[in-house]
Amino acid sequence: MNRFILKYPWILKKLYPRRLSKITAENTLFLTFDDGPIPEITPWVLNLLEKHSAKATFFCIGDNVRKHPEVFLQIKAKGHAIGNHTFNHLDGWKTSTSDYIENFKKAEEIIESQLQQKLISEEKLFRPPYGKIKNKQAAKITNLGYRIVMWDVITGDYDNTYSAEKCLKNTRNLIKSGSIIVFHDSLKAEKNLKYVLPKILEEYAQKGWKFEALF
Repeated sequence: MNRFILKYPWILKKLYPRRLSKITAENTLFLTFDDGPIPEITPWVLNLLEKHSAKATFFCIGDNVRKHPEVFLQIKAKGHAIGNHTFNHLDGWKTSTSDYIENFKKAEEIIESQLQQKLISEEKLFRPPYGKIKNKQAAKITNLGYRIVMWDVITGDYDNTYSAEKCLKNTRNLIKSGSIIVFHDSLKAEKNLKYVLPKILEEYAQKGWKFEALF
């Protein structure tokens, strides 16, 4: 993830005003989790969310859905929203549009096959890995009925140069009502995720805030 975007996530809204990066919702946060599902981390996240009656959105890598279908189905069974995050975490800026769309569709097919249904319009969400996507790629995905979801708070949980305390401070400083917050249910993010996520859930639940899935 680009360090400039990590420090100044608002720049995404300036660069891509038509992509969803924040929602107008009073005392509500929209937690999102990228890069799963994996058995080592995703079930822990699901259990913690359930403890706080929180709903979230999981942007899943198609290859992880293929490898861990039972974990993927737990996400849906617990009432969370699901989004496409490409088949194997492609950087759109470094990938041709044809290859990117093919990879995106491969993930879509696997997700739909596991759900045993076509994705309905309210569930058709896509987040580009690294936040990097060419305009032509975005246009094609939008034309397929997907909403491209960015963020206004990126926790930095994946960054091994961030201490858990710094990650928490960064997250607290950026959160506003209606924020779309990026966590990662990945091994790379495990240390920071397991420190920050419980604290954010506890602190904002105590304030009476809600945690909702996207759409």
